[in-house]
Amino acid sequence: MRLYQVHNRAPAMDAIVLESVTKIFRHRPALFNWMGTERTGETRALRDVSLRISAGEVMALLGPNGSGKTTLLKLVSTMLQPDAGQVLVGGANSRTASQRVRRQVGFVVAGERSFFPRLSARENLEFFAAMDDVPRRLRKARINTVLEQTGLQDAGDLLVMKFSAGMYQRLGIARALIKRPAILLLDEPTRSLDPPSAERFWNLALSLAEEGSTIVIATHSFREAAAVADRVAVLHRGELVAAHKISRTSENELRDFYFQSVEEDLAVAAGGWR
Repeated sequence: MRLYQVHNRAPAMDAIVLESVTKIFRHRPALFNWMGTERTGETRALRDVSLRISAGEVMALLGPNGSGKTTLLKLVSTMLQPDAGQVLVGGANSRTASQRVRRQVGFVVAGERSFFPRLSARENLEFFAAMDDVPRRLRKARINTVLEQTGLQDAGDLLVMKFSAGMYQRLGIARALIKRPAILLLDEPTRSLDPPSAERFWNLALSLAEEGSTIVIATHSFREAAAVADRVAVLHRGELVAAHKISRTSENELRDFYFQSVEEDLAVAAGGWR
């Protein structure tokens, strides 16, 4: 059986729109900066990024560490706000209609650590279902469904402090799914998963996309991106340097496209050619 199944979906309306988005992190020296080595400054995490992602599309974000992938996801989720430009999610502005945006978005964060360790998986999900305004009458069925979808049905009553890293990651996925979001943001979601769990998750993600959900993945894996994504966007030093439709693209073809895009960006920065 193939690891993942790639599906071609008809074009749809834009689920996510980034228009000339810039995000700057400003930093200052620590309070006890005895050696004087730290300086006030800023880091431009994203620079004038414009990108459109259609409803039902699976978009993979590729780029080295520090390229702005996680920052982009956090902007879409409203965890961060842009310093310039705007982010539209389902037509709602992330700055002026943040509650409406959050109702549409589920976010799986790499290294999620927000669960209560002395509560069971089921109890944690009950808490977050309430936080996400899932109606009380629906919570039990929703929790049972997401535990089954993530392969945690036999661990629902286990204390989270006893979970392995992979189980913890799957619980983070279950938490994101419990409100049935229209948009699912995934920051290296399979990093701690074993191959069978990763396969199960991606088949689930693709089935959600078939039903109309929008999936945005930040990943370092060319294999994963080539197998599941409809398009890829390459970020480098906070800029969007390339975007490409990749249905039926092989892992090696995607790797070549990625490195060519990054090398051309470096050439431009050096005063060369594009």
